[in-house]
Amino acid sequence: MLIKDRVALVTGAGRGIGQAIAQLFVEEGACVIVNDLEPDVAAQTVTLCEQIRPDSAQASIGSVADAAYTAKLMKSAVDRFGKLDILINNAGMTRDAMAHRMSSEDWQSVIDVNLTGTFNCIRAATPYLRDVAKAELEETGQVSYHRKIVNFYSTAAINGNIGQLNYVAAKMGNLGISRTLAREWARFRINVNTVAPGFTDTRLTQAKEQGDGTLGIPNAQRQRFIDNLPFGQPASAMDVARVVLFFASPLSDWVTGQELNTSGGHQIP
Repeated sequence: MLIKDRVALVTGAGRGIGQAIAQLFVEEGACVIVNDLEPDVAAQTVTLCEQIRPDSAQASIGSVADAAYTAKLMKSAVDRFGKLDILINNAGMTRDAMAHRMSSEDWQSVIDVNLTGTFNCIRAATPYLRDVAKAELEETGQVSYHRKIVNFYSTAAINGNIGQLNYVAAKMGNLGISRTLAREWARFRINVNTVAPGFTDTRLTQAKEQGDGTLGIPNAQRQRFIDNLPFGQPASAMDVARVVLFFASPLSDWVTGQELNTSGGHQIP
């Protein structure tokens, strides 16, 4: 019960890593707001969470690229569970193309969700994270406990990745957001850290021949990548979720402004 009685908000939690985070957080004692664009998948995650513990989760449907929506999203956590302690900025998307062929629409849509969405959520969470901690500090001289923000970048952003100029730019931007916010909000005991998943078994990394043709990776390319992984297999969504849990829990209270490569050794120097 590492985060017992904490309230967490997880964006992009209808599938994959986000869904695993929501489930793990409920197992560890938290209540969770499940954000996603798709009502059906968000409802599935809520059901999985409530099978673990009743009344532990609530869905919120909307895009983090919409600042008006993110304001409502953060307030929904407080309205439902009384507070907000943990913000996980997991929502993301890809629109791959070589740089010289990338459309303005594909560039902007990825930046809007992966980068601006992170900013929107942080700004919208300010009254419930920073301002609450500031009030505690002014009233008693200390903050009652550490609140947490976990952002995402990617091992694709560490060395660059062909065909993902938009995605890599957004993910490296999230790293800058984390390092800067960690400094700005440290006095309020708000820890801000970043997780960089490597090749993880989700719908974005499925064999394209098995998917709907718009998501995934061509099977031969996918297998070559897996063959080069030190562990010989992709991470599961839960492998990444456990790292996020570390950053969200009191185990990391003295860690802020850091990034953790979660690639199973693929990026060993």
